[in-house]
Amino acid sequence: MMKKTFILSCLFLFLSFSINAQKQPVKVELSDKDSYTMIMIPDPQTYIKFDVNQPIFELMTAWVANNIEDLNMAAVLCTGDLVEQNDQPIPEGRNGNQTGRQQWENVSRAFERLDNRISYVNATGNHDYGYVSAENRFSQFPEFFRPERNTCWRKSLVSVGRNWEEKPTLENAAYEFEMGNWGKVLVVSLEFAPRDEALDWAKNLVNSEKYKDHKVIVLTHSYMNTKGVVYEKENYKVTPANYGQAIWNKLIAPSPTIRMVLCGHSAIADGDDYEKNVSFRVDKNQAGKDVVQMMFDAQTAGGGWHGNGGDGWLRILEFMPDGKTVKVRTFSPFFAISPTTAKHAWRTASYDQFEFVID
Repeated sequence: MMKKTFILSCLFLFLSFSINAQKQPVKVELSDKDSYTMIMIPDPQTYIKFDVNQPIFELMTAWVANNIEDLNMAAVLCTGDLVEQNDQPIPEGRNGNQTGRQQWENVSRAFERLDNRISYVNATGNHDYGYVSAENRFSQFPEFFRPERNTCWRKSLVSVGRNWEEKPTLENAAYEFEMGNWGKVLVVSLEFAPRDEALDWAKNLVNSEKYKDHKVIVLTHSYMNTKGVVYEKENYKVTPANYGQAIWNKLIAPSPTIRMVLCGHSAIADGDDYEKNVSFRVDKNQAGKDVVQMMFDAQTAGGGWHGNGGDGWLRILEFMPDGKTVKVRTFSPFFAISPTTAKHAWRTASYDQFEFVID
């Protein structure tokens, strides 16, 4: 009798899982079971400024959370501009129907899906400062993204720089990850248009004895445009500030351990022309090593500046077991969730699906 009851209980549990397990038409898999991945999330601002768009961004972070184990994720990297208006007390209307405070609350809620599940690294963008766009250095980011909110940072967060108020915040921070044959990888996030003090902190860190054998990824918001041209300057009021070429000259080129730069920020209104919202280049640093630089921004896909926020596009960076090859795929959980739109879930053009080597 007990044996029969046990068998029936197991059968019931099996049927319960079978019935309740969601069946999605697109399942993303590793090309090699021994790979690691990092997920690159482009500027969320247009998802966040309209309340009707916010569920799309929550779908993206939910998809990430549901695939941490299957894709052997090491980290999630977001290029900044978490909000459209940092400190706007009255919604602008055409450019968003949420106050600045509401926007921070909503983007924070979306990232809660990743808290205590995986380390995520957020750069800060121009819209995360000032009133609307970097009129000054004030940001609500430190209030909503504190080091203690995600227990996964206890293991990965290894250094924090100081912001414009001389306070240690995650605006400038470094995270360490163990990634099999890749060894130890250090991700350094920088504030928008970083001050000299931020660049000095990062340079001293990545060139220290402790991290001399790490591969370093720099995550910053604004660095190069959609044509792959590194910015000499931009017309924001915030000062002092360093833009792309100064970041290269002062931090990246002199630091032999920095092998990759990831950024967002650059987009055009015709967002459905995907090639015009991405760029890629490789340059040699002062040590003669290749530095891969990749810009990815999807905020104008799905209707332009005032559209749906970016059609759910994100990038999957698969770090192959050879310890030197990275495969890039561009994917939308938004399209992937429905059989009707699943055929649109991958962007497969050469600028959206490719690989590169870091020797």
